[in-house]
Amino acid sequence: MSAEIASEAHGPTASEYIVHHLQHLQKDFSFNSVKQSSIVDFGVFNLDSVFWSLVLGVIGCFVLWRAARKATSGVPGRFQAAVEILVEMVENQAKGVIHNAKSRKLISPLALTVFVWIFLMNFMDMLPVDAIPLLWHNVGPAMGFKDYMRVVPTADLSTTLGLSCSVLLVCLFYNIKIKGLGGWAHELIAAPFGNHWALYPINFLMQMIEYVAKTVSHGMRLFGNMFAGELVFMLIALMGGGWALSATGIGLAIGHVIAGTVWTLFHILVITLQAFIFMMLTLIYTGQAHEAH
Repeated sequence: MSAEIASEAHGPTASEYIVHHLQHLQKDFSFNSVKQSSIVDFGVFNLDSVFWSLVLGVIGCFVLWRAARKATSGVPGRFQAAVEILVEMVENQAKGVIHNAKSRKLISPLALTVFVWIFLMNFMDMLPVDAIPLLWHNVGPAMGFKDYMRVVPTADLSTTLGLSCSVLLVCLFYNIKIKGLGGWAHELIAAPFGNHWALYPINFLMQMIEYVAKTVSHGMRLFGNMFAGELVFMLIALMGGGWALSATGIGLAIGHVIAGTVWTLFHILVITLQAFIFMMLTLIYTGQAHEAH
């Protein structure tokens, strides 16, 4: 108790600051089953990731909807032109990977939505580290919640793996739709080493490893980059928190401004590139589902 009071009086240490900012606002969804006299546990949900993902998803869909609603055949405005450039970019990438025009009618809008949604989630990392958490510090406990709030959903592994698993489901859907259930089942045991009964177990094992590896790496790549970016911003924020009227303190304050500016400019490229990579891998994996071995 005395340690907690001292920590509150003098402020958190660097490690306590980072650990606190890496904690999620969580809720354990479990309830007692009267009929079975047992506890039904749905697991722990990161409420902050779910909330910000939904909010940013709605914003992204609204922006695209507004662009489609305002589209004209005449000279487009800057907003319409920007969205049209984005749509054409995604469509061109889809044409190079997916040669089935009918499939592209669904996959191209899906890829566009993925890009916009992930970009918006990544962009939350550009907000000041303590802006929303500080606001939540004053509001959350008063509402009965804990004093935790992470605002970058893609820095949460459950979010990125959820997205990659969704892409996996889309791939399985197109595998069955294009090849038929029997054709896809035969491919699982006949590729990549050949259609021979002795190779069936090895082929099936390799196919399962490929699906798992693609799904895990798809989600881990996005998570790793965004988690690292979030952590660097926290370290830079600690430099600013250590300023004082001394040579060392002023140096830290100047370093905080310079490092924060440089990393922010670089991170704009990172968040855009990661959204693009995730979108491209989505197109590539769904395109592979259309191809037969």
